[in-house]
Amino acid sequence: MSKLPKKYQFLDLSDYGRSPGHWIAFKLQDTNLTAIHVTSMFVITGLIAIGFLINGYLITAAFLIILKSILDAADGELSRLKKNPSYVGRYYDSIADLVLNFCFLLAFWYITDISIIYMLIAFIGIQLQGTLYNYYYVILRNSVAGDTTSRVIENTKPNAFKGESQSRVNLFYNIYNVLYICFDKCMYYMDKNARYCHPFPKWFMTLVSIYGLGFQLLIMAFMLVFKLHEFVIPFFIIYSVFIFVIVGLRILFLKPQ
Repeated sequence: MSKLPKKYQFLDLSDYGRSPGHWIAFKLQDTNLTAIHVTSMFVITGLIAIGFLINGYLITAAFLIILKSILDAADGELSRLKKNPSYVGRYYDSIADLVLNFCFLLAFWYITDISIIYMLIAFIGIQLQGTLYNYYYVILRNSVAGDTTSRVIENTKPNAFKGESQSRVNLFYNIYNVLYICFDKCMYYMDKNARYCHPFPKWFMTLVSIYGLGFQLLIMAFMLVFKLHEFVIPFFIIYSVFIFVIVGLRILFLKPQ
């Protein structure tokens, strides 16, 4: 189930896990498992991938990184199939992604001779890349009556959905806010007028999707398969340059209404 009406769906290069994720969600639809359980599955899968990575099993680690990406798509699909949106699940998913991103890069640092400083720069870069993707994607979804579980600016605690605890929503929101607020605000101030634009064209969103988490993980897996793990951290530092290219394209060619 797409987060967008059919008219606005685009080729999302980071969303290759959607079809297998939907299949997994369909199989789990009539079980007692929830989207939060599936999120926990991708956390465990990611941690196992890191274990294989630091022990030199690069192909296995690459496979598990892709499996993590598929499960990351499956949790949201299951939530939509069960018609059970959750702010706890939304924040838990984002928190888990950030922690795993840090751990993945820490593992790449551990198995190479790269400075920890470069690892931290690459982590900031990866998070800003993902924030750019999410920022434009959430703006699009909110402007065309798509999925609204995520908000353009997460600056207030949302009211809990039916069936979930407000105190738990507040807890996960606070953790999310501590981890993401600097990235979210950085992206907002880089392009605060983006939310006043007409719905972004498909070509622009496909370009933006090179910064989606799924595509980032695909790059990591690809580099592991070809034993290019020493170049993962430098690659993501350089890859961040395109943030300014994409924001510049939006400002120059996609004017606010």
